[in-house]
Amino acid sequence: MKDNYQPQPEDRFTFGLWTVGNTGSDPFGDDVREKKSPADLVYLLAEVGAYGVNFHDNDLIPIDATPAEADEIKKSFKKALADTGLVVPMATTNLFYNPVFRDGAFTSNNASVRKYTLQKVMRAIDLGVEMGAKIFVFWGGREGVEVEASKNPITAIQRNREAMNFVCEYVKDQGYDLKFALEAKPNEPRGDIYFATTGHMLAFIETLDHPEMVGVNPEFAHESMAGLSFVHGVAQALDAGKLFHIDLNDQAFGRYDQDFRFGAVNLKTAFFLVKLLEDNGYKGSRHFDAHAYRTEDYEGVKDFARGCMRTYLILKEKAARFNADAEIQGLLAEINRADPAMAAFNGKYTSEKMKALKDYPFDRKALSSVGYHYEKLDQLTNELLMGLR
Repeated sequence: MKDNYQPQPEDRFTFGLWTVGNTGSDPFGDDVREKKSPADLVYLLAEVGAYGVNFHDNDLIPIDATPAEADEIKKSFKKALADTGLVVPMATTNLFYNPVFRDGAFTSNNASVRKYTLQKVMRAIDLGVEMGAKIFVFWGGREGVEVEASKNPITAIQRNREAMNFVCEYVKDQGYDLKFALEAKPNEPRGDIYFATTGHMLAFIETLDHPEMVGVNPEFAHESMAGLSFVHGVAQALDAGKLFHIDLNDQAFGRYDQDFRFGAVNLKTAFFLVKLLEDNGYKGSRHFDAHAYRTEDYEGVKDFARGCMRTYLILKEKAARFNADAEIQGLLAEINRADPAMAAFNGKYTSEKMKALKDYPFDRKALSSVGYHYEKLDQLTNELLMGLR
């Protein structure tokens, strides 16, 4: 029997080296899985059916690697890509792990650190382009404060803007076919991270010299940590034409950044996210920025990766059923039915339309008595997700 939930290249499912390569350590415990080479992780992803692999610069090449060591790593990585057919749609840079970034990278109070950051980013961009990346993500994990007196937030915004303008000009000067995607997070590891949500990032992008080169990379867990609707944040990015990349995982509200397997906690939210992406023809990668549980060996890591992709495909099928369900669609049509009397007020403002609207005799009591049938709609959605429709 055909399994409709096996990933295909056209699904564009990707994982980072840091995801399947996560060794299960945490602040309270050491590694539980041995470290694998980047090439070995490419072969693992090929085995589970992924389309592509993404990386931070130092996931691929350790920060202290010699030029000879770097060349050998790149050679084996490129061979693994060629052997498997996997591609590299996105690259990023690690500006948070090394002690040099203890006060941030672009926003550090140390001018030498800020310039070193630009050097590191340029080299990471070169590496990403060499491997075929078309998107370059920035996550500013250390760009923030615990001590508010330590930084003027206006200065921090200006430093971020100066850095982004610089790297945009670098890409243009090199003739690279590359765009940037900014990833928001409210806190952790810093107490307060600048540009805490996707909405913050979208507003910031419009202040750049080349806003057409910069979009967003929303992450499920990061928006959920702030108690926000991830679906609504992604919808705003789609509407703005700025959803350049997306990080899929899962998160329990009020917890640390858990990076659970996609759909592991908030199945209904995951459903509406998949529906949003598929209904609106999103063409980018479906990138899983998540980790297997600490309990797992590498067979469990494969189960984790397969589970992310399988859940997405199951929810994609559920979204198609939702769109084809006669009762659900009939209810939605009733809820959203047009009122012919209001048609004259649609469209752009005119003085005539304004005067007519101001004088229209609305029946407020009648409007207040209308029921919207949302209870029934939500129950039908639940039953569809539970396999009863």
